[in-house]
Amino acid sequence: MSARRRRDLRLAAVLLAPAVLAMVALRVVPAVSAFGESFRHLSLRTGITEFVGLDNYAYLLGSPRFHEVLMTTLLFNLVINPVIVLLSTVLALLLAQKLPAVGVWRSLVFVPAAVPGSVTALIWSTAMQPDGLLNALFKVMGLPAQPFLTSPSQALGSIGVMLAWGAIGYWMLFVIAGLKDIPLAVYEAARIDGAGWWRRLTAITLPLLRRPMAFVLVACTVGSFLAFAPVQILTKGGPEGSTSLLMYDVYMNAYQVGDLGVAQAEVVLLMLLMAVIVAVQFRVLREER
Repeated sequence: MSARRRRDLRLAAVLLAPAVLAMVALRVVPAVSAFGESFRHLSLRTGITEFVGLDNYAYLLGSPRFHEVLMTTLLFNLVINPVIVLLSTVLALLLAQKLPAVGVWRSLVFVPAAVPGSVTALIWSTAMQPDGLLNALFKVMGLPAQPFLTSPSQALGSIGVMLAWGAIGYWMLFVIAGLKDIPLAVYEAARIDGAGWWRRLTAITLPLLRRPMAFVLVACTVGSFLAFAPVQILTKGGPEGSTSLLMYDVYMNAYQVGDLGVAQAEVVLLMLLMAVIVAVQFRVLREER
């Protein structure tokens, strides 16, 4: 190996070291710790610590409550993730055009992504009050008032609206970046061949956007599975358990029930579930060569 190559490798190692150390400290170590503690009984109430093997997993897998929380989380992700990806793509296609003041419009769409999740929850909570902004608009349009967060049938959808509002602008930027990577010569050749807007969209744009859209879908899925702040701040898993998602249930097992072992076992199951879903998504959206 030449001296220059060794120097480049050392420089790369020095530049990557802070990010690698941070990832190990913030991701790998907690994951390994959670896996180890999932085989133990760790009570915050009594301070008892003992090895229980697979008992925590058996308790969760045999718990009707865990089954309900799991189904609620899967249903939530099944709906919210495609909606976010679809709306992000539509906005990206629109705002990638040469429109007047397009930079301003992009900034306005992105603003909700810069708002912390807790602030987003409070904003939408105010808007969804019985006498809030949304019901006032419904009244003007002659529509009946809606219960939103206080209704078992509407609360989870309301949480989804909050998350989508904060995520669409963020993921839109990744789709726009993917659009910018598509060579203009491909579109020019399609126009010469007489391809219309719809044909160019379906035959060129969407196929060449498969990779960035796959990234957006996978990252969006991980973010949705880890949703916690709106549930904790607004609904506490209610009404009637309709918004009890997995991350909130982990919090309940750890700090309300006081059993860290069960909570860590639930974290491990959540990581395994996300790994399987992400693997399936990569398989389905894999780019054909």
